[in-house]
Amino acid sequence: MGHREDLLEGAKRCLLEKGYARTTARDIVAASGTNLASIGYHYGSKEALLNLAFLKVTEEWGDVLTEQPDQAVDGDGDGGPRAPLDQFRDTWERVIDSYEQTRSVWQLQMEVVSRIDQDPELQKALAGPQREGRDGLAENMLGIDPETDPEKARVAGLFCQALLAGVMVQWLMDSESAPSAQDLTDGLKAVLEGRVGQ
Repeated sequence: MGHREDLLEGAKRCLLEKGYARTTARDIVAASGTNLASIGYHYGSKEALLNLAFLKVTEEWGDVLTEQPDQAVDGDGDGGPRAPLDQFRDTWERVIDSYEQTRSVWQLQMEVVSRIDQDPELQKALAGPQREGRDGLAENMLGIDPETDPEKARVAGLFCQALLAGVMVQWLMDSESAPSAQDLTDGLKAVLEGRVGQ
């Protein structure tokens, strides 16, 4: 790898170990084996590098969580797609099961969200990837293809993103009482059923 890639990898490590606010340019240089001047040369500023590193960390985390298992078919073995609620529950099981290994990513995301108002460049950097992330959540959690039905994917992605943020906060605050994948699936069923029959 060249200095540019080394810096990005070093910045990603620092974000996960120290967080956004506590990561210094010297930390990144130490983690990457480069020099201070290379940050400005390749990225313009420490903040620009950290913003890109955060996007990469989040993207990698999202890829792992929404990766479809090889057996992504329904339970009767006919090769058809899984039922939407089964796909939703299975995805949430992967998200929640990964919590202990990815806790630092969850913490980092909460820290970055808390900085948005004070950092317009960070806010601008996150806008596009956030929209793309919504499409990915709609597709992987609910099986909605953004290319086939973009508006449905958009609103479903908004729902999944809001749910993900809420679950993340609950797990960070108290993992013992935080929702399970089955809780979330049952909650979604209850919302869909509403007051039918009452």
